[in-house]
Amino acid sequence: MPDTKRTATGVAGGLLGLVGLSAVAGLLITATVTPAIALSGAAASSAITMFDNLPSVLDIDKLMLPTTLYAKNPNDGTDIEITSFYDQNRSPVVFDQVAPVMYDSILSSEDPRFYQHGGVDLIGTSRALLQNLRGGGETQGGSSISQQYVKNILIQRCEANANTDAQKELNDAAEKVAADSGQPVVAPTADEVIAKTDEVLASCWSEATTASGNDGIERKLQEMRYAIALEQKYSKNDILLGYLNIANFGGRTYGIDAAAHYYFNTSAASLTLGQAATLAGIVQNPNTYRIDQPEGSIYDEDGIGYNKAPDGLIDDVRPGQLAALDTLLNAGTITQEQYVAAADGYTSTKGRQLYVLSRLLDDGKITEEQYTAAVIEPISPVITAPTTGCAAAGGVAYFCQYVKNTILSDPAFGETSDDRYRTLQRGGLNIYTTLDYRIQWQADAAMAEWAPTSVEGMVDGNTGKFGAASVSIEAATGRVLSIAQNTKFSEDAALSGDPNYSSLVYAADQKFGNSGGFEAGSTFKLFTLVDWLEKGHSVNETINGVNRVFKRMTNSCTGDWVNVENTKVGNFSGNGYVGTPMQFTRDSLNSGFFAMAEKLDLCDIQKVATKMGVTRGDGSPVSMDNQFSVIGSNNVSPMAMAGAYATVANNGIYCTPKSIDRVTDSDGVDRPEYIPVTTCNQVIEPNIAATAAYALQGVMNSGGTGSAGNPYDGTPLLGKTGTHEAKQTWLIESSTKVATAAWVGNSIGEGDIFNRYYDGTQMSQLRYEIASRIQAAADAAYGGDDFAQPDSSLLTRRLTNLPNVLGMGIDQATSTLENAGFDVAVGEAIDSPEAEGLIAAQDPGAGQVAGGTTVTIRPSNGQGTTVPDISTKPLAQALNDLRGAGFGNVQQGTCTVDPAATAQGVATSTSPGAGSAVNRNAAITVNYSRDKCP
Repeated sequence: MPDTKRTATGVAGGLLGLVGLSAVAGLLITATVTPAIALSGAAASSAITMFDNLPSVLDIDKLMLPTTLYAKNPNDGTDIEITSFYDQNRSPVVFDQVAPVMYDSILSSEDPRFYQHGGVDLIGTSRALLQNLRGGGETQGGSSISQQYVKNILIQRCEANANTDAQKELNDAAEKVAADSGQPVVAPTADEVIAKTDEVLASCWSEATTASGNDGIERKLQEMRYAIALEQKYSKNDILLGYLNIANFGGRTYGIDAAAHYYFNTSAASLTLGQAATLAGIVQNPNTYRIDQPEGSIYDEDGIGYNKAPDGLIDDVRPGQLAALDTLLNAGTITQEQYVAAADGYTSTKGRQLYVLSRLLDDGKITEEQYTAAVIEPISPVITAPTTGCAAAGGVAYFCQYVKNTILSDPAFGETSDDRYRTLQRGGLNIYTTLDYRIQWQADAAMAEWAPTSVEGMVDGNTGKFGAASVSIEAATGRVLSIAQNTKFSEDAALSGDPNYSSLVYAADQKFGNSGGFEAGSTFKLFTLVDWLEKGHSVNETINGVNRVFKRMTNSCTGDWVNVENTKVGNFSGNGYVGTPMQFTRDSLNSGFFAMAEKLDLCDIQKVATKMGVTRGDGSPVSMDNQFSVIGSNNVSPMAMAGAYATVANNGIYCTPKSIDRVTDSDGVDRPEYIPVTTCNQVIEPNIAATAAYALQGVMNSGGTGSAGNPYDGTPLLGKTGTHEAKQTWLIESSTKVATAAWVGNSIGEGDIFNRYYDGTQMSQLRYEIASRIQAAADAAYGGDDFAQPDSSLLTRRLTNLPNVLGMGIDQATSTLENAGFDVAVGEAIDSPEAEGLIAAQDPGAGQVAGGTTVTIRPSNGQGTTVPDISTKPLAQALNDLRGAGFGNVQQGTCTVDPAATAQGVATSTSPGAGSAVNRNAAITVNYSRDKCP
């Protein structure tokens, strides 16, 4: 707003400043051209000395440029832009990529003597100062293009630290609030940081352009000094182009090409006269004249309100603003309707555009006809918002967020978090991702069809929040080919409580997705299977998989787990059976894997998971401290589990998941130092991987728990299902080329997905529909070979040798059997000639039996005597021998006629029979034969 209350002193001071500024500027300009003349005289010498105290060299910083993510178009191999990230939306162009009318517009309106002066237009500066001192009319800046370029360089330097300064200010405020209230520090939200950053950006502009008094004069002098130095170093065209590439055009739109695209959906090279004049007008005061505000209107220069003419009336326009239209209307060149159409909607901007057009006409750069046509043409923006941020990435938003988090967390993009943020927002990198739309499109479609964004009634207190996620990884490289999720992507804090929205990447972990992972369920059994094979066991080894109380499991890292409470963990179906790991894997039998783990070391199982790339969601090693951990109680990410199964499919070679293939700078030069380091290493032996794959193929074939998720397209697949209680279900499947993990469950809480249905399908079974569709797309795109042949030595049908413990004490017998891998039950004492307490019987007896079988041992009570063999002895002798052996109740039994026998009789057998261990007080009956029986 013009200052109407100037004092005499203020005017005089301003005039003195003007005189001093003009004199010094003149001397400075002369000094740069003819130093001999400039230095003849004390006044000139004094002026030059004063300028010597000002910095003379201004380095042109690299422009802040958007970082853009790309993926390959599967149809023609071209690169498709996914989205970009920026503090300043800018697309730099070379000199020939700007329409000549744009150069004419900016020069006529801002610096008509640009190609004549040496960096400072003394005439323009003096006129502007006089005009501003008088007040009224168009405010005059007086700065040359070179000076404005200097100003913009300094503004950008300030803006480069805007986000950091905003973060610091918000953090300081949060810490003060916490200290005053005694409450924990509440970190600022993303929206708060954005709003505060905008404030800092506005401050950068204000401080560089609106300083008054001595500060304003000093700023102007410094601009002059820098501008002259620039002109000595760079060509006029370089400076003009540099200015158009750096200048702000309102909000976060910077540079002429980005402005052309944003405001008019065209390029800088294709701008029309009206468009060029509009943009030339905008750059004079960007946030006053920008044309993208709500309701097709714009804030006035004083920020008081909108200046859109209501109902076609032009009653809020400052005097003279639309003088060109008034002239044409009064001359009858245009109609009232044309007048209103041209003026309505963006009146302040239209007034500024008319000024630019009049300067073009005065300079002879356009004809009267062109002038009139442009004047009556309404400003008609075609606002085309750039694709920015992951929310604008559509169906690939969660893949985008994974890449973004990679950039913000990987040291390849900067040593500190601030460095990495600046790389993302200002680095001007072109990041070519691993995304494969052939798989991503199908993953998105599967999610849209089978996984609702939320489930009514599921969110109630802590009962749960429905979630679903998938990820596909190329087995031989670790390239992440797709990530899909059921929720709508948003980082808006206002939507954080809405179950339909999330910014978390469920497929990833805390580091790359801000997600803690989910209980893996039986998919985690993979690591017990691999450790089983690494210890030399066969997948066809027979062990006792009957469900029972498992008393102890070895853990050499943290100490053995002991089942103090005799907890018995059930199977989802049946009570188990005596079988093989091949069968247990196919059927996902919990008790079968407990029996396997009982023969292993939980610490070793944990090491297998670690070397195959699996950690807990927070990055810590998986915990193997009880039997539940064997069947997947650890929270892990689908990404990590897909990588582990890909390792098996890739002959034991684990590849770190990666989402970036290539990085170039804004000039298209490859920048390999920005690519995060990933490796592929042999972590399990090929024969182990091949045999594990052999067992896991049974899961995906007919009769296996994963068969419902097999697309049956002819591609060999391995896989594993997983369920954790009633809240998480998984299916992971892999060809030799691509592994896919699908998870469906609760992202928070304990909600039950087994008693809920979606479109007629039990929600726990949605994993099959999602995974099969995605894997079918992967198979179609990448194919798949037969898996390597298993190691024949790990396929042999094996029984376990059961040792003989007869005659041992109970403790020794128990230890011997347990060390051999058997459970032990001690039965009641029995009659035996063994000393009391020694093992008199075991069931089953020594020999080859199923591993893990429960062996019942019975100690001797010390009361037993072995019945001797008295057959063929004379009857009397036989009776005496039995009595002599300690039996007190010996009786004659059945007589059988035998003509060859004697009259006294011959013993034939006893009951109990010879060799039996019988209590001494038990009755012993002797059967005999005679020539004639009584």
